[in-house]
Amino acid sequence: MSRAEREKWDERYRGGAYAERPHPTALLADWLDRLPRGRALDVACGAGRNALYLAANGYTVDAIDISSVGLERGRAATARPGLAIDWHCADLEEDSQALPRGPYALVVWVRYVNAALWRPLVERLAPGGHVLVEQHLVTSADVVGPSGTAFRLAPHELEREAAGLALVYYHEGLVVDPDGRTAALAQLIARRPD
Repeated sequence: MSRAEREKWDERYRGGAYAERPHPTALLADWLDRLPRGRALDVACGAGRNALYLAANGYTVDAIDISSVGLERGRAATARPGLAIDWHCADLEEDSQALPRGPYALVVWVRYVNAALWRPLVERLAPGGHVLVEQHLVTSADVVGPSGTAFRLAPHELEREAAGLALVYYHEGLVVDPDGRTAALAQLIARRPD
């Protein structure tokens, strides 16, 4: 991403974007009890809604995003005792090696499309570690999210990307977020073989 892209996201967070969405993604909340515990990585975490949820549930979390303003909002929320989150500001479009080192029991990657991250993220999974991915899906329905197809996946694209991992869960279709907004999503949970 360019400097302009970073500034765009900083401005969005500065203007209060996503402040009304403190809840974790429903996929994570629904599956948390079935996922391995330990270290977790939240990719493109924004203001940290998923990172905060993971930390509140006992994970030690690395959270990474391009927006320093979004990260500051998340950091301010970690003033509560017992939340173990390290916040990292990096442009993953420019440098996928900016990802913190693993191994991770869980990688959470929600609503940020970047196919170049698959290999580095899988390499950071511990044996038996899980990746939970939720991406916008191409659709003609009236849904939230990016208007263009550049930041939406084609049908079954996410499933193909996860080749080599043990598929635990896969779903494509319309999903109603906890805030009542409808999204077209591809959702995947997969495990790295032991």
